[in-house]
Amino acid sequence: MKIIIAGGGIGGLVTAMRLHQDGHDVKVFESVKEVTPLGVGINLLPHSVRVLTNIGLQDKIAKIAVPTEELVYANRQGQFFWSEPRGKHAGYRWPQFSIHRGHFQVLLWEEAMRVLGTDKLIPNAHLQVFQELGDQVKASFIHKETGEMIAEEFGDILIGADGIHSNVRKKLYPEEGGVVFSGNVLYRGTARLKPYLTGASMAMIGSMQQKMVIYPISTELDAEGNQLINWVANLRQASGKEITVRDWNRTVGKEELLDLYKSWKFDWIDVPEMIEKTSGGIFEFPMSDRNPLPRWSFGRVTLLGDAAHPMYPIGSNGASQAILDADALALALQNHADAIEALKAYDAERVPATAQVVLQNRQKGPDFIMDLMEERFPKGFQAGEVPYTELAEVMAHYKKVAGFDVETLNAKA
Repeated sequence: MKIIIAGGGIGGLVTAMRLHQDGHDVKVFESVKEVTPLGVGINLLPHSVRVLTNIGLQDKIAKIAVPTEELVYANRQGQFFWSEPRGKHAGYRWPQFSIHRGHFQVLLWEEAMRVLGTDKLIPNAHLQVFQELGDQVKASFIHKETGEMIAEEFGDILIGADGIHSNVRKKLYPEEGGVVFSGNVLYRGTARLKPYLTGASMAMIGSMQQKMVIYPISTELDAEGNQLINWVANLRQASGKEITVRDWNRTVGKEELLDLYKSWKFDWIDVPEMIEKTSGGIFEFPMSDRNPLPRWSFGRVTLLGDAAHPMYPIGSNGASQAILDADALALALQNHADAIEALKAYDAERVPATAQVVLQNRQKGPDFIMDLMEERFPKGFQAGEVPYTELAEVMAHYKKVAGFDVETLNAKA
């Protein structure tokens, strides 16, 4: 089939390569003029790394990522109350990777150009309008700044992989309105520090009122033995505090964060030092999502990734779920010769699955255990007080909801 993808982000590019692998004629249109390594860190969970491995990318990703060894949780006193191995260390057949989002994006763009051909990736092309014409869909793309017509493309399917502010979604659901703000704001940055714990540990500290997420995104050490560490401060905003919900990449100063985290100095990580050493800017990211949709597919048009199911960045599932969409869509097209029937099958699998993750993340996902420990032990805990069985049930439940419990995943080809 001839397939048009609007959006050359992680979901769009993985989908393009996955569909090309099955012999489809795929063309990607991306709004930005040039793909550059912007952003900070993300995690790729084993269920998504399986898909990336099957399209030949695991070894290339491994060269620019950290294979995560463990996930640890600590309270705001720095006491550990949960630890679990991750990726292959937990018995999965595939690793978990912590990686710089921008470097991953550039790798995918370059690989897609190599695999599909340079004429199949069109930058600086913003979707303006689409319509179904009999057994085809027509999509028109313009230069976003000038309004100049870039291309009019005909295909069997149009995939909207154009992010949380998706133009495709807006046309399918014109009355939906804006994003849903959680009341939490994330502050993201990277700093070079001495490796902590295993040197490949992901750490969650505090509670949902005030949280810090830390993980390394490079295995390389500089001349002083420092490693590039990604950090995310999650702060609950005071009632009535003004926040620009749609301003996703506004940089802010360090002063407020340094004051809020000034006591978070532990023998295994010094959080104020990490914030102080941050270079390249601290980015404010209002934590928002959208309500789950009843369907993504209308005739020959469908949604994928953040365009379909934007979710809170809890449980490391945002990019991973987009990659799972790509594989599910490819399998639906394998099993159904008719494009419209294939998109119905894709919806039947992915719409309910991702809705569960979106709603679970609104309920704090696996990070529920942070608030549980804060509520029960606000001043810290003593040996023998940690309810490990209860915590284990929360963590195991989330893995099943998100589709990466080890037994189910390892049974897949």
